[in-house]
Amino acid sequence: MVTQPQLVVYVTTPHAARGRTILGTEFRFVRCKPEHFFGTVDHWVDKTEKVVVSDLERTVIDGLKQPEYCGGFSEVAKGFWMRRRDVDIRRLVDYALRLDVGAVIRRLGFLLEVSGIDAPGDLERLRTRMTATYHLLDPTLPAEGRRLARWGVRINVSPEEIETLRST
Repeated sequence: MVTQPQLVVYVTTPHAARGRTILGTEFRFVRCKPEHFFGTVDHWVDKTEKVVVSDLERTVIDGLKQPEYCGGFSEVAKGFWMRRRDVDIRRLVDYALRLDVGAVIRRLGFLLEVSGIDAPGDLERLRTRMTATYHLLDPTLPAEGRRLARWGVRINVSPEEIETLRST
């Protein structure tokens, strides 16, 4: 789902782990609560070895939770747009609600809406879990831009960039 070269691979784990470089690729480990470690599948590397990776929906949720690890909100949105037909929207919303992070719920609602995803019931499930606070759409960018009350986000990504997300 990436559109830019990745110089660092971030790995979420419920255990403490030190970063390392393997075959020239730098791996950094991000710790999460054990109850937040879900949405994984086995991926076979070859006939005898497999690794555990996040499924498509969890990958999107992780990007919305910590956009700084994947190039910002715009990169998450581009990746989502490219794979939107493969994403199970109900599972995506279930994951956001299970994670129970306000910024993720808001960013996901905004992303689904701006992407034109027709899922009114799922959007309503997200809205019922919102509080009165606002979160930056992209925490890697300056805290500026208009506020969108419907999703409780401060849109600090340019309107032009948001428009181009759907043409990726």
